[in-house]
Amino acid sequence: MRAVIVTLIIFGAVPWMLYYPFTGLMFWVGIGYLNPHRLAYGFARDLPFVQVAAIATMIAWIFSKEPKKFPANGVTITWLLFTFWVCITTLFALNPEAAGTELVRFLKIQLMTLMMLLMVNDRRRIELTIWVIAGSIAFYGAKGGIFTVLSGGQYYVLGPASTFIAGSNEIAFALIIILPLLWYIWHITERRWVKLALLGTAGLCVLSVLGSQSRGALLALIAMLGMLWLKSTGKFVTGTLGIFALALALLFMPPEWMERMRNIPNYQQDLSAMGRINAWWFAFNLASDNPIVGGGLQTFTPELFRIYAPIPTRFHDAHSIFFEVLGEQGYVGLVLFVTMGLLTLLLAGRTIRMARGHEDLRWASLLAGMLQVSLVGYAVGGLFLGLAYFDLPYSLLALVVATHGVVAKELRGVQQPAHDALPEASPARAGV
Repeated sequence: MRAVIVTLIIFGAVPWMLYYPFTGLMFWVGIGYLNPHRLAYGFARDLPFVQVAAIATMIAWIFSKEPKKFPANGVTITWLLFTFWVCITTLFALNPEAAGTELVRFLKIQLMTLMMLLMVNDRRRIELTIWVIAGSIAFYGAKGGIFTVLSGGQYYVLGPASTFIAGSNEIAFALIIILPLLWYIWHITERRWVKLALLGTAGLCVLSVLGSQSRGALLALIAMLGMLWLKSTGKFVTGTLGIFALALALLFMPPEWMERMRNIPNYQQDLSAMGRINAWWFAFNLASDNPIVGGGLQTFTPELFRIYAPIPTRFHDAHSIFFEVLGEQGYVGLVLFVTMGLLTLLLAGRTIRMARGHEDLRWASLLAGMLQVSLVGYAVGGLFLGLAYFDLPYSLLALVVATHGVVAKELRGVQQPAHDALPEASPARAGV
């Protein structure tokens, strides 16, 4: 039954996607993050729903009156260079067949990012995009939080199967990144019931992060909450409530969880932690041998570990976005990747400064600050998890560029061009 419902909804929406290109983009984004077909059984589980939405969106956009101007700046140029560099390194990949398959997935993500850069160009579209992204991932956070409470934290929280966020570490990582976006939505929403629902959802997401039993996620959560506190007004009240809420969440966790977290400083005695360090040395050694192009996508393999790892028999995934990029894209790719992240943070900071003193742009200042918090959560969590090609950070990049673009246009006094959009009755208008 689920398969039939999902199929009818998505294919039934295709005419709407073809008429309203932005609607197609939101379906594309929503399917990509929510993966509703992964919750179904039978024939729908492996149908290419994302591709259907993507094709409909691009066809509609080409023939629509949507603006076709690419927002060129330091962030987007570096993003294009990094995308181009991944294509180049794939030509020299040490694991060519797997690298080619992974490149296709990577380029699909960058294509969605490109369409976001082209179509998310006003406040309403920015906020609807945030609703779709944050809501899709928060669904699994709420589900995992309830599971954590009912199970007493005895079992790992997992994400949807066969996706970027399938594992416990990965779903926790994604939830940490979207928590600041939920905070932004809470601020702009005026309806009391929506605010209460958002607070409850955020609390369940925190429980879900703890229920993942990921030590890296705990460190990223603390860093993200600290950054969120720095960006908030009324720091005493916010800090007190945050500490109280986190302490309350910890009460649900069993003694085994406490013991696992207590072992964070003793990483030398932890086989998992030492396996990660072995993988990091593998990446460093491989990049030293291939400093320009690295090993290409899907380089972390048992065969190559026997050549480059200090402990050849202890195979481990990258478990770090930085070492993942270093090993697979070489030093050139790492410089581009880090520069892209830093420029995105700086552009968000510039947006905050530009919006300062303009009451009608307070939303943009708040959003740019929350996007910075999300990026910090990604960077800290990424120290211990290899999701350098995950679509979420690239969506954050597009949202930062879009927010800066809207603020720049408002300050120049340029009226936004009219374009197709969703009807005004859209629920995403809540509080806007």
